[in-house]
Amino acid sequence: MAATASRGFVSSKKRVDFFFDVLSPYSWFGFEVLCRYRPIWNMELFLQPVFLAGIIKESGNQSPTKLPKRAEYMKKDLKRMAKFYQVPLQQPADFMGTVIRKGSLAAMRFVTAVDLTEPRFVESVSRELWLRMWSRDEDITQPESILAAAVKAGLPEGQAQKLLEMSTSPDVKDRLKAATEEVLKYGAFGLPCSVIYVDDKPQLLFGSDRLELLAHLLGEKWQGPVPASPKL
Repeated sequence: MAATASRGFVSSKKRVDFFFDVLSPYSWFGFEVLCRYRPIWNMELFLQPVFLAGIIKESGNQSPTKLPKRAEYMKKDLKRMAKFYQVPLQQPADFMGTVIRKGSLAAMRFVTAVDLTEPRFVESVSRELWLRMWSRDEDITQPESILAAAVKAGLPEGQAQKLLEMSTSPDVKDRLKAATEEVLKYGAFGLPCSVIYVDDKPQLLFGSDRLELLAHLLGEKWQGPVPASPKL
């Protein structure tokens, strides 16, 4: 992962790895809140693309769609959470087709390619993919869809095209697999997951509703999902 190379550097900030997949709407909530807190809290935030379907399979978990009561609750919960976290989420019209049958493998391979070569664009590209899938009900599986998202996120079209080609390479596939295996080793069974290093030991926090606890572990103040901007 892109952040791994940075672990040897000494920093007064506490490290937070945020593992996510754009297939996960709850990951979007956590992603946006942590990005809002990045200039406020004394933390180094590393955005780590992984593959949710692989985590569910390897951990023995089940998709919420296979549990009717849970799926029913999730639809209501996402609407409430979107309002609370101030994220413009709208569920896709064909939820099963979009989330289960199409999935996010191509998209997450592309984000991984971005992370490998243009890590400063991981945030904007990931956000645009979430907006396409979870706000505008647009495709994120076809090459032209991913390319459109990348360009809208600020990547030059030529560079985006090269990264799209790179996303099918063995190096990118191996990188995404390795990142997914890493969060599984921490104990992941779903997404999002935040890993915070306390006394050089990793602690896993699951879900976007553990951010107040994350603040406590960081020794920082939780100001709700939309904190006040830091004073300059």
